[in-house]
Amino acid sequence: MSIKDFDITIGLEIHAELNTNTKVFCSCKNEFGAEPNTNVCPVCIGLPGALPVINRKAVELAVKAGLCMGCKISPLTIFERKNYFYPDLSKAYQISQLQKPLCLGGGITLDSGKFIRLNRIHLEEDAGKLTHVNSTVGSLIDYNRGGVPLIEIVTEPDITNAEDAVEFMMKLRSNLVFGGIAECRMEQGGMRCDVNLSVKPAGSKVLGTRTEMKNLNSFKMVGRAIDYEAKRQVEAIENGEKIIQQTRKWDDNKGKSFAMRNKEEANDYRYFPDPDILAIKVGNKLVSETKLGLPRLSEQRKNYYVTELKLPLYDAKILTSELFISNYFEEVLKQFDNAKIVSNWIMTEVLRKLKEKETNNLNDIILVSNLVQIIKMVEQKEITRLSAKELFEKVCFTKLDAKETAKTGGILTGISENEIIKIIDEALAANPRAVEDYKTEPDKVIKFFMGQVMRKTAGAAKVEVAMPILQKKLSEQK
Repeated sequence: MSIKDFDITIGLEIHAELNTNTKVFCSCKNEFGAEPNTNVCPVCIGLPGALPVINRKAVELAVKAGLCMGCKISPLTIFERKNYFYPDLSKAYQISQLQKPLCLGGGITLDSGKFIRLNRIHLEEDAGKLTHVNSTVGSLIDYNRGGVPLIEIVTEPDITNAEDAVEFMMKLRSNLVFGGIAECRMEQGGMRCDVNLSVKPAGSKVLGTRTEMKNLNSFKMVGRAIDYEAKRQVEAIENGEKIIQQTRKWDDNKGKSFAMRNKEEANDYRYFPDPDILAIKVGNKLVSETKLGLPRLSEQRKNYYVTELKLPLYDAKILTSELFISNYFEEVLKQFDNAKIVSNWIMTEVLRKLKEKETNNLNDIILVSNLVQIIKMVEQKEITRLSAKELFEKVCFTKLDAKETAKTGGILTGISENEIIKIIDEALAANPRAVEDYKTEPDKVIKFFMGQVMRKTAGAAKVEVAMPILQKKLSEQK
């Protein structure tokens, strides 16, 4: 037997940090990269007597996430204490939601047409962060992240392979980023995924025993971990071993998963309603106002680019792969109304530079106004495409004005391509003998006519513009 003889069943639990200025139950800053333990207070580290107060913005963003994913918003939601001890959770419980989560149902459609259902989206707080230094120093705890607002997005077990899992995560991330709900910076832990996976003989209706791999923070990691774990479980079954329900840690460097602890069930956490937080009524007004204010998501923009702007699907996918790329494209388009030309420039020159210097603001690479000027100069034949690339390099990562740089750098000649064509036509008409000699002495004739062009333009014509025109016209005379 091989892995093809088994069905793989996958459910994802994805945590995303919400775009709030402060934490979910106190006024401490929600800020990545601050000095350890500087954004903490009695509430977020759970000192006795400290009382949490819900952050309204976090609730609004969670509702927005639910609407972006087609969820039903619960009119009444409650918070509960999920009890467990871990060093980075100083109060030994996490404020979360179990019985009455904020959002129910919904889902995301993959490119194949397959619909991945969501079970729920609920609101909860993050724990702190442990850094394991070495056996001498031990582990360090930073509570800055404790109390940061999270949404947990839980899918139904509808996913059957690594490729679909990764595509689902990418589409989910796009919705959250384009919706202004979360930045989803995975390298900073702003979006993390737990994978629940089991295998069963193909066609069987009885699910296998599942394992959970925790805190995967890149798309590639999710794909690799799924492929490994599915293969591990299949091989274990074929060897007559029993799959144990457990939580496992994925080591991406070693390409293996390792058992951490036997898997807990919800009952093990002894959930109970948090007595310090009242139930929240989510009114129709909030839901309807949020729905009206929903921005265009990645999928909507992509469809618009294809159907209205007539861009190829390939272009549309790249331009909507990140919100900052899509926004930049639309800003340029406001000043130069040709989607394909703008798309070509961004997909080649601008995104090439993005690989040299990572940023989420393409104006850091080249200002919108400068790119527009360069495109216009090319289209109006004031500069050649070759010169345009030279100019692009000169104004990249600077605030230099493209037009002025072209003038001072001798790139902008003031002699248009149409004027050069006219001069060449006149020179050919005035020198029929030289045209006839082109058949036998092409190099000599080319030099003669280039001399004519330079004399007529006082040397202002660009050789790279005039030469191909001249060669083409002389060839046509043969």
